[in-house]
Amino acid sequence: MADARTALVISAHAADFVWRCGGAIALHQARGYAVTIVCLSYGERGESARLWARDGMTLERVKAERRREAEAAARALDAHDIRFLDVGDYPLEVDRETKIHLVELIRAVRPAFMMSHALHDPYNTDHVTAVGVAMECRMIAQARGHDPGGRALDAPQLYLFEPHQTEQSGWKPDVLLDISPVWEKKAAAIACMTGQEHLWTYYTNLAENRGNHFRRNAGGGTVGYAEAFQSVYPRCVDELR
Repeated sequence: MADARTALVISAHAADFVWRCGGAIALHQARGYAVTIVCLSYGERGESARLWARDGMTLERVKAERRREAEAAARALDAHDIRFLDVGDYPLEVDRETKIHLVELIRAVRPAFMMSHALHDPYNTDHVTAVGVAMECRMIAQARGHDPGGRALDAPQLYLFEPHQTEQSGWKPDVLLDISPVWEKKAAAIACMTGQEHLWTYYTNLAENRGNHFRRNAGGGTVGYAEAFQSVYPRCVDELR
């Protein structure tokens, strides 16, 4: 078991953590967790069309704007920390040096749980690369033979974000999280992502729909907003309920 109330989010692009687990970040921060967000890229090439439509736009200006948005969103969620690895997107490619850096970060954070993308996403292979890196680095961080002087990781659960088109991605949620208490924080974070304003309504509606699914599966209640996740590894319990 993890010895600290921490969590680690590995996001392919600078906006993904907002849409897909912003509520989880804000909720766990409010409950005393320190949540660290890692953005592997800024999403500067493939997820910044609105910015590229501006006159005189350059790659560095797009990166700077996406970083500003992501930092503002992280503040809105009260996130403990946000890191940018700037490996580039479309395609997202992560070299060995960056992976070892991420392993060191995982060992330093010692997360009680991790979050990343769905295992399959035919519309965005950057997402698939990101979750593959998350799983690979989690594996390396657990290996006692990797940097033997360091402290090996235990076995944090990895929760997979909901992809944009679940029916095409072989993704099946097994966790519904009530984010109603922190919905206003997630809404504020969504509003920070001006480079993808076309997604604001979509992810608001999705949170409402998942709130409906929560109520149905819980047998009632007043949950208004929820996020859905799929766990990768067995959850070890001493009682079924």
